[in-house]
Amino acid sequence: MQVMKDDHEQAGSRGLDRPDLGGPDPAPVFGMLFDAHAAPLQRYLARRVGTETAHDLVAETFLVALRRRETYRPEAGTARAWLYGIATNLLRHHVRTEMRALNATARLAAADQAVSAGHDGRVAERVDAQSRAARLAGALAELSVADRDTLLLVSWAGLDPGEVAEALGIPAGTVRSRLHRIRRWLRANAPESTKDGSSKTEEGESARR
Repeated sequence: MQVMKDDHEQAGSRGLDRPDLGGPDPAPVFGMLFDAHAAPLQRYLARRVGTETAHDLVAETFLVALRRRETYRPEAGTARAWLYGIATNLLRHHVRTEMRALNATARLAAADQAVSAGHDGRVAERVDAQSRAARLAGALAELSVADRDTLLLVSWAGLDPGEVAEALGIPAGTVRSRLHRIRRWLRANAPESTKDGSSKTEEGESARR
């Protein structure tokens, strides 16, 4: 009985990963997709364009997905990659918003964020992390839209190169070579204090291959 239960759970998991969206009533499966992916998608988009715009983009992503459900092919990729691909296309209409956010964050790097010796260590760590993010934002703002999408889908959304390829509609080999080129550029151009974090991200992505 336990084996049968495990098989059923695994089948359900696979079904949610690559669901059949062609049924007469798409509401139940889209409800499950929303429960599984809306929150992480919201967090990813919020980091790029802010919370208010991200909220609208998540809603629009699922509306577009519902209207275009017949175009989804489970054999071609996961539902997660498909949804992030739709969100990425929608996001490109908000490039100016993202650039303003990145440039504003980068300007924080110019401010003096020294922490007094009396501050709690956790406060110092948080300020240091914010400072690194501010400095890295300046480098991200210099990337092309395609390069920024590729890097952040891996680093912020947590997609693997295969899923990024599915989301962007490009070969997986192109994603890997693009990531290698971007990270090499970041190592040469990003502030020194952000490079360790970039290297760790690359190591983590390599481990998922």
